Amino acid sequence: MSDSTTAFSGSIPGLYDQHLGPVLFEPYAADLASRLPSRDGLRLLEIACGTGIVTRRLREALPDSATVVATDLNEGMIDYARQAVTTPGIAWQQADAQSLPFADASFDVVVCQFGFMFLPDKVQGFREARRVLAVGGLLLANVWHSLVDNPCAQTVYEVLARRFPADPPTFLETPYGYRITSLQEDMEKAGWEDVELTDLAFQSVSPSARSFATGFALGTPLTHDLVRRGADPEVIAEELAQALIPVGGEEPFVAEISASVITAAR
Repeated sequence: MSDSTTAFSGSIPGLYDQHLGPVLFEPYAADLASRLPSRDGLRLLEIACGTGIVTRRLREALPDSATVVATDLNEGMIDYARQAVTTPGIAWQQADAQSLPFADASFDVVVCQFGFMFLPDKVQGFREARRVLAVGGLLLANVWHSLVDNPCAQTVYEVLARRFPADPPTFLETPYGYRITSLQEDMEKAGWEDVELTDLAFQSVSPSARSFATGFALGTPLTHDLVRRGADPEVIAEELAQALIPVGGEEPFVAEISASVITAAR
């Protein structure tokens, strides 16, 4: 995994969950949960579970007979999710999506919300997801569209590029830089044949532009990038908020978000 991925540490998971979770991730979490197969005894693995936003939705959508294993590379995220998600029936485990510690055909469903973009070896990540699925199993995942299709994230990116012209933070290029053509090629190389991609956009609401900006400046690895550049993340959050107001309003703030849903059969 990249340094940016493993930089979700300290206070970042909580601020990420509070300020970005309801806006960026809850709409897609509800959608993924609605796509789950309906049958007893389902064995589900979640990759890159983060703060547990999707995990909670998945567990609540499944019958008690289902088993849910939620994994993330980052121990800080797992520790936070274990405390934040009180829904019973979830096994939490640290795991690298590129080398899953599970036997072949261990699961009926693999879910990964906005995690594949961060893998250094994406083909291997897709290969591992396929390996641990039983024949007839299902992969459900999300990948963000480009910054152009996500104008709020693009605004954050542009403000930081102007603020640090000699050395702009590049973190946002990772989640919003995975082209669909590359995704399709990577999945094919990993052995996937039955793949469906569905574009899905939402207008998602945050309490304020300041809250949304705080999520990026203090609740993502951008925080570390800002500190390394000698900037105060709180000050940057205010700068971002002022730039975001023309894009989505001040209170509430409406974010236009756009991603692809991956549905792939094993």
